[in-house]
Amino acid sequence: MKGTITILVIILLSSFSYGQKPRTRDLGVPFVGKTGQFNAITDVKGVEVGYSTIISGQGENIIGKGPIRTGVTAIFPRGKAKKFSPVYANLYSLNGNGEMTGTTWVTESGFLETPIVLELFEMQY
Repeated sequence: MKGTITILVIILLSSFSYGQKPRTRDLGVPFVGKTGQFNAITDVKGVEVGYSTIISGQGENIIGKGPIRTGVTAIFPRGKAKKFSPVYANLYSLNGNGEMTGTTWVTESGFLETPIVLELFEMQY
């Protein structure tokens, strides 16, 4: 019993110190095929990712003046050259939180015809 508790504590401490949730494959869930070179979405043939970041100013946040901390990431499922070429798509909303523009079209047509754009911004109060 004491040995089991010790092992459990070691596992818990190591998972907290790792600081990241384990990937599904690391937990032993079998998938067909191998991961790509970078084990990332960009390993998929034809997929490209673009981004832009703006960091400007420092100090106390003054509405309308800054400082500014924002960025955007765009995922192009067919690459930038064919950015408006449709791909099959669907969606699932786990908790319904946040805004997802274009979901009605994806649900009705089954296609995604634009890049996927993720916006990041930091607000200071």
